[in-house]
Amino acid sequence: MSEKKKQVKRIFDSIAYRYDFLNHLLSFGTDYYWRRKAIKYSGMNENSILLDVACGTGDFAITAHNAGVKNIYGADLSYKMLKLFNSKAEWIKGCSVEMVAEFLPFKDSSFTNITVAFGVRNFYDIPKAFSSFRSVLKPNGKVTILEFRLPKNIFFKVLYKFYFTRILPLIGNLISRDKEAYIYLPESVHEFDEKINLKELLEQADFSKVDTKSLTFGIVQVVIATK
Repeated sequence: MSEKKKQVKRIFDSIAYRYDFLNHLLSFGTDYYWRRKAIKYSGMNENSILLDVACGTGDFAITAHNAGVKNIYGADLSYKMLKLFNSKAEWIKGCSVEMVAEFLPFKDSSFTNITVAFGVRNFYDIPKAFSSFRSVLKPNGKVTILEFRLPKNIFFKVLYKFYFTRILPLIGNLISRDKEAYIYLPESVHEFDEKINLKELLEQADFSKVDTKSLTFGIVQVVIATK
């Protein structure tokens, strides 16, 4: 477990300075749409208190802020990611903390919402993280997870796998100069899709209701769990 934590921290510290550019480039800008839809599905408003876990450089939290959410906190394992988040949004300064999802240093019932964008597969203990989420959520609070998945349609699955295993690592390596990072990404997505059922894990963590939605031909899923 500790080895995965060290690997994830090293990778994201290494690629932080090119992370936003590569996200937008490699998704052809569709990542903006995914985040907006996920925030809409979450049902957040100006009275929400949000913790964005694995917040990275803050794009998900910034999308929520643009949608009217004002009370936002960021959590990430990578200090360099958080530093970039702080440079992008004045309002997050003092409210972004270096931490892991499995140990959230907040009082019980602190937040109405938790969001995670493309970060759950990087957790070293997903059940423990979900238990931690439930503890810090208020009654009826929601977790909104945005994550990749393999599409069920055979044509899109073949196309997706080719892009993720051949094209994405090549471009990612050329721009970020970190070969391991963009080999880890497709491998982690494939392994995650084979082994992890988010709905089941959230139900096992005692969330009362779990809904799932698919975006962009099924390559992305949005999972909303209610405490």
